[in-house]
Amino acid sequence: MDRALDAILRRVKKLDRKHDIPYLAGYSEDGKTIYIDRHLPTSFVFRGRTIEVDRFLILHEEVEKTLIDQLGLHYLHAHQIATRAEEAAIHAQRITWKAYDRFMQKYVKRIGDERLTKVPEDLDLKPYRDYHDYDLLHRMQQHLARDKTLAASKKAELKSYAAAFREELRDQQRHAAPADSARRSKVVSKKTSAARSAKAKPKRAPAERVKR
Repeated sequence: MDRALDAILRRVKKLDRKHDIPYLAGYSEDGKTIYIDRHLPTSFVFRGRTIEVDRFLILHEEVEKTLIDQLGLHYLHAHQIATRAEEAAIHAQRITWKAYDRFMQKYVKRIGDERLTKVPEDLDLKPYRDYHDYDLLHRMQQHLARDKTLAASKKAELKSYAAAFREELRDQQRHAAPADSARRSKVVSKKTSAARSAKAKPKRAPAERVKR
């Protein structure tokens, strides 16, 4: 596993730790740059050992990007496979996934609460689009809209994704409305039938309980 990981690391053309990256890591559209969030520490301590984390994140992003671009997998499927590879690499270093994930999740939450002030303009947006994280994409859109140097194509892409999310949300609401209405009608119908039945039948005295 170590040799396989080293082989993947040698293929990385550029590692960038100067930007704000949602969910800690990502990649450029052409796959030549791996981005790791600038706020994430490069290491953590596990049982007295200093564990460098970049190599595991790079493995995840490289596997994920390759599966999406070369095999056409949906992001969520590629992400699951990449996570399993990342987990195997963690275990090969005699690190528990629980400790590694606890460290990562702490910074995901912290970074997720901050404003995105330095988003790379060539960041691949497919994961955020496929993950249907509309709120996050909207914040990125607001930031990138203020960037005067950003290419018009990137702004158009963000606008297109946001419009697609809004349309999907409207479709979900339209589909949910008839179902909710039907459920409410059934409840009202049952209550009405029960009321009519109660009026038609005389109430019986409650039976005595038998002690056992």
